[in-house]
Amino acid sequence: MLAQSRATVGDPVRADTPAEAPVPHPAPRSSRPLLLSAALLLAAGCAAPAGGSADGAPSGVPPRELSAAELRAAAVTDADLGPGFTVTVIAPGHGETGPDGGREAADKPVCQPLLDAVAPAAASGRAGASASAPPVSAVPYAETDLSVAQAADPAGSLYGALLGYRDDRAARLQAELEGLFGPCAEFVSTAPPPPAERSRGVTRTGHRLNRDDTPTPEGADAATGFTLTNESGSVVLAQRAVLARVGPALVVFSTVGVGAEPAPAPDERVVRRQVAKLRAAQRG
Repeated sequence: MLAQSRATVGDPVRADTPAEAPVPHPAPRSSRPLLLSAALLLAAGCAAPAGGSADGAPSGVPPRELSAAELRAAAVTDADLGPGFTVTVIAPGHGETGPDGGREAADKPVCQPLLDAVAPAAASGRAGASASAPPVSAVPYAETDLSVAQAADPAGSLYGALLGYRDDRAARLQAELEGLFGPCAEFVSTAPPPPAERSRGVTRTGHRLNRDDTPTPEGADAATGFTLTNESGSVVLAQRAVLARVGPALVVFSTVGVGAEPAPAPDERVVRRQVAKLRAAQRG
């Protein structure tokens, strides 16, 4: 699961940003480290509609759904964050998950969407591979992925996504995520080895899903923070994320920790400024 890969870096947000800006923090087991949370939302099933929310827009006027180009333009830039930050747009796409290593299976069926989200290529590469495969309605109509590097704190660099949804889908997906904290607090998965390593036997991985105390940024309707750990033998990967709902869109930022290095909390300044910029675009 989460075999090593590297996201391709696309057009930089700022014209003078290097076209091959480095991904600032190693992601040894995932091409889009949470974008795990973004992918998790894609893997979520149909939740019951969430209750009404204050969207911060004028009474009776819902926040506007942005086009794909508008959503990309609403992503934070170097100039928005100030000196010491470098923002780079990452071309969407899943990394390699190994040579047909087989689908990883959770011991608790309700947690299977988590695994299918973390290793999407393995799940999506098979027709009809999973009953938990993402329904069409869960796919955003627009998505912008980015990385935010911090010169003063490379370990705190962020990976993020802006996801645009129709109608109340963003609220329903966040409700689905909230429902996983109880049943998926601890679970185990097994995965067959790649064909060339059949003698190695299956891999067993322990997982923990914990809610993190996360304030709702000003301008957001709701926020959810969580950490997912993957423990396979002596290897421990922690991915920590903040998901904020802003009208019909979701903002996701995450960090990665490996081994004894904990995953730091996503920088609140970056999250706040992204939420504010997205909300302003929706009101425009």
